[in-house]
Amino acid sequence: MSSEATVFEALFEAIIYQQLAGKAAKAILEKVKSKFHVAGPEKITRHGKGLPFPTPQQVVEAPEELLRSGGLSRNKMLAVKDLAAKVLDGTVPDMQTIRTMTEDEIIERLTQVRGIGRWTVEMLLMFDIGRLDVLPVDDYGVRTGYSRLYRKRELVKPKVLTKLGEKWKPYRSVAAWYMWRACEMEPKKKSQIADRKSQTNAGAKPSAAGRKSSAKVKSSVKAKAKSTAAKKKAASAR
Repeated sequence: MSSEATVFEALFEAIIYQQLAGKAAKAILEKVKSKFHVAGPEKITRHGKGLPFPTPQQVVEAPEELLRSGGLSRNKMLAVKDLAAKVLDGTVPDMQTIRTMTEDEIIERLTQVRGIGRWTVEMLLMFDIGRLDVLPVDDYGVRTGYSRLYRKRELVKPKVLTKLGEKWKPYRSVAAWYMWRACEMEPKKKSQIADRKSQTNAGAKPSAAGRKSSAKVKSSVKAKAKSTAAKKKAASAR
């Protein structure tokens, strides 16, 4: 973990990244932050380095047009404003408080913010707070990775994955990490599978017919060897 983000900053970033490709989201985030002209060193979040964030008070007081000019959609603009307001009224706790809360308590509090769902909170728990026992069962990558690792033909359902994940406690975040890595692995091509099958067949035990044929060949070789030895012995006797 390298994130230095506060809860407000992590969720602010998460809202902007929703449903966008990484490069596009980062560009919009930096443009929005630049509108506030906040002085200070670069901020490190789980998405990398960038300009310092505005304060919740600045976001609440900012005209809607200012946020929209940074590239935010109306929904995301309303979401970041609601986030800032809920930080100021205490609905969203600070990082020190949040570390003392249970996962369910954190999810219950943070999902009160417009645009923040369970999945977003789970990412915060894993990558900004460092909780080791979080399993985001609704995450498509985690579900795909599980199905690939365990050779399932169909995508595992969230409810099923929840039950299966019980055996990974208390390190379900680590299990999720492996599922994501499995998604990055190239699936085996049909040609690779065919090569493996041919190699397996080559090393397999011969059938009864094959063993009988092999015995005949060995017998013939032995007979020829005896005949050759006999001829050599007769020639030397002469």
